Amino acid sequence: MSSQEKIPEENLPAEQEAAHGAVEVADDPFADPGLPAHRPRIQDIDERAAKRSERTVAFLFVLSMLATIGFIASYVIFPVDKIVFIWPFGHVSALNFSLGLTLGVALFTIGAGAVHWARTLMSDEEVADDRHAIEAEPEVKAKVLADFAAGAEESAFGRRKLIRNTLFGALALVPLSGVMLLRDLGPLPEKKLRQTLWSKGKQLINMNTMEPLRPEDVAVGSLTFAMPEGLTEDAHDFQTQIAKAALMIIRIQPENIKDKREREWAHEGIVAFSKICTHVGCPISLYEQQTHHVLCPCHQSTFDLSDGARVIFGPAGHSLPQLRIGVNSEGNLAALGDFEEPVGPAFWERG
Repeated sequence: MSSQEKIPEENLPAEQEAAHGAVEVADDPFADPGLPAHRPRIQDIDERAAKRSERTVAFLFVLSMLATIGFIASYVIFPVDKIVFIWPFGHVSALNFSLGLTLGVALFTIGAGAVHWARTLMSDEEVADDRHAIEAEPEVKAKVLADFAAGAEESAFGRRKLIRNTLFGALALVPLSGVMLLRDLGPLPEKKLRQTLWSKGKQLINMNTMEPLRPEDVAVGSLTFAMPEGLTEDAHDFQTQIAKAALMIIRIQPENIKDKREREWAHEGIVAFSKICTHVGCPISLYEQQTHHVLCPCHQSTFDLSDGARVIFGPAGHSLPQLRIGVNSEGNLAALGDFEEPVGPAFWERG
């Protein structure tokens, strides 16, 4: 625009003010607008609606209790190795899925019930309070206690006995989920750790050839590993059973066996000892032919197989258990019973 051009008078600020009136400027543009007017909820004015909300909250708390009971039942019912197909997750562990689902429902419904209770039955009136000093004065403490009492009264915790009782029930049962998890800290006090698959008449199966062992198959100074007849590698509990039943088969000249019981439990110098170290349960596989010592590769516990497999070095607490063996009618090596003591590491109920 050139300096010669003139702005129409009606477009001048002064003229516009005159045409539309002066612009009003607020005294304080940042003034506190205050709280909006309180709008009562349907539960505040209709006791039937309040009762429906109360029943809804109670239902959620009862559902939490049922889910916690389901958690405990799942822990007892489902075996740890059971696999099921659940769409869309696919093949999953039945135990893990049921534990996660029931515990999730138990916790969620407690939270959902508490939120619904707060939004529909507790007082929703907003109260503005002035800032106060950090240090609490006696008057402030008294006010806090009074506010707490008022809040307790407004929450209807005393009047709504159904909500209160079901909440107590839900909160009391949920911790039982954690108590049930303590079961995984160790086996229940049963006899599972004292027993293996060995029993009288079970043949010794060579773990390399998967054929029954015969006395002539075991040379002097050799080390052979064996497992019980009937146990297969495709069995679902193979790892659990072989961890207790694995054997070391060694042939020693009978005159070199120092322990009397070991000599009696052997067959023509063939002795069978547990392969599981009595320290922390590692498999033993290192054999020294000249000394008849076996060494655990994990922590170097050393056992003398010519002297009852006693510990001669390392942290192991006791000797390797020996299995009494003989020969059956077919000429194969067979067990004459189970171990007479638990195999592997010592455990708390060992007697």
